[in-house]
Amino acid sequence: MRLVFAGLGTLFVLLGVLGLFLPVLPTTPFLLLAAACYARSSRRIFNWLLNQPHLGPLIREWREHRSMPYCAKRKALWLIALSFGISIGFFVPGWPAKLAMGAVGLALMIWIARIPSRDAPSDAD
Repeated sequence: MRLVFAGLGTLFVLLGVLGLFLPVLPTTPFLLLAAACYARSSRRIFNWLLNQPHLGPLIREWREHRSMPYCAKRKALWLIALSFGISIGFFVPGWPAKLAMGAVGLALMIWIARIPSRDAPSDAD
């Protein structure tokens, strides 16, 4: 079972790192999933992930405070809107599928918007 979690953790880290460069992949959820997998399979890799300068702060923020940095939240919301909008506009055929995908995107944006941000400006929460 540890090997399965380690493999999934590696996949999620790769997807999270790709998400740093590709607007259609959200970085934070993949990194949180990777951390959860490595916490169950490899304490050494889990600690390495937590101590990464670019990836670790997102994971530590979630683990310690159940919050998301304001900048990451804002970026995630913009990228979700952009990627869902492009997908709905150019790639999804038929109105029922477009409406369903729009509803999923909206639900995802609402869920992310409701995650607290400790560093948010006082009027942005």
